[in-house]
Amino acid sequence: MAVVNNENYHDAQVRDNIRKMRLVLDTLPSWLKEYFRSIETNTSARTRLAYAYDIRMFFEFLKENNSSLKNIEIPDFKLSILESIGRTDIEEYLENVTLYEKDGRTVINGERGKARKLSALRSMYKYFFETERVSKNTAELVIPPKIHEKEIIRLDADEVAKLLDMVESGEGLTDKELIYHSRTKVRDVAILTLLLGTGIRVSECVGIDLKDIDFNNGGIKVTRKGGNEAIVYFGDEVDAALHDYLDERERINAESGSENALFLSMQNKRISVRAVEKLVKKYSSRLTSLKKITPHKLRSTYGTALYRETGDIYLVADVLGHKDVNTTRKHYAAQFEDSRKHAANVVTLREKAPEKKSDAPVSGISNKPDDKRNKKTDDRSNKKSEDD
Repeated sequence: MAVVNNENYHDAQVRDNIRKMRLVLDTLPSWLKEYFRSIETNTSARTRLAYAYDIRMFFEFLKENNSSLKNIEIPDFKLSILESIGRTDIEEYLENVTLYEKDGRTVINGERGKARKLSALRSMYKYFFETERVSKNTAELVIPPKIHEKEIIRLDADEVAKLLDMVESGEGLTDKELIYHSRTKVRDVAILTLLLGTGIRVSECVGIDLKDIDFNNGGIKVTRKGGNEAIVYFGDEVDAALHDYLDERERINAESGSENALFLSMQNKRISVRAVEKLVKKYSSRLTSLKKITPHKLRSTYGTALYRETGDIYLVADVLGHKDVNTTRKHYAAQFEDSRKHAANVVTLREKAPEKKSDAPVSGISNKPDDKRNKKTDDRSNKKSEDD
């Protein structure tokens, strides 16, 4: 009899990240362990791992470009190196990571990528400066890249319907893709309907276990960013799509370690984030070439639709799992613009006088004086709209 692994997806991810973190720390100076322990309580294992990668990349840059460090291995770097690093060193590093070659491929970092790498250095410097291990905080002197706001890309209502229809029919797929589509259609419909109908993150979607679904109450338990659990409620369309998929899922023998997983890959293992990203791209690329649709764009589509229907930004923030409502407000600023325009005519200052009934035109001939009056009124109304 097979042994069922009761560890959930989130716990498994944390465990894997901790293992990776230990391997990375072995390639870094030992004094950095103290820093990473200090941020353990207020950061996720994934964030700490990302910081470790970024700090190692910075040290690799220093070793390659600083003649005094060329013959010193990175694990042997002394803490005093932070004192000798100047603002120019960090600025040159950020310039370098804009475009560089690694393992035979070209890597590009935009303003957000460079800002994240600077954030890792600032966090490290801040700790050693505040604990009086170094006398200056060089990273704080570096001006972070200006982050330009991106247009929020989302699907329109008719595009959502077309996308789901395409997933069901396989319209636009190649002959080779149609072979796989016949095996994954029901699963793909369930995944896309769930993402579009609840706004959950792709990581939350792939982490759902069979026991996390409560059809009686129409809810799914998901693990949010940071490890907090939440119940996300779904409607009839999601309910139907999940039931259709579960009919198939019950007949699949999952691989060891994936017995509890709701969504499985064609290898009968828990589906990965990357696999969901690829299936969203596969279908959405046939729908529109003007929008680059990702699972996160489906989340934006849901958030936009929910705000339009309810007008309640706090509800949208709660449903999407945003800790700060300002994050929600920032992402749905365009919707607030629509609300402000609508608000212009919500408050009435004076009640309009009832319109006088005019005699009906005789033999199709209009009343000329009335027409002129109406035209003047329209002109004044149009002028007022322009002034508003």
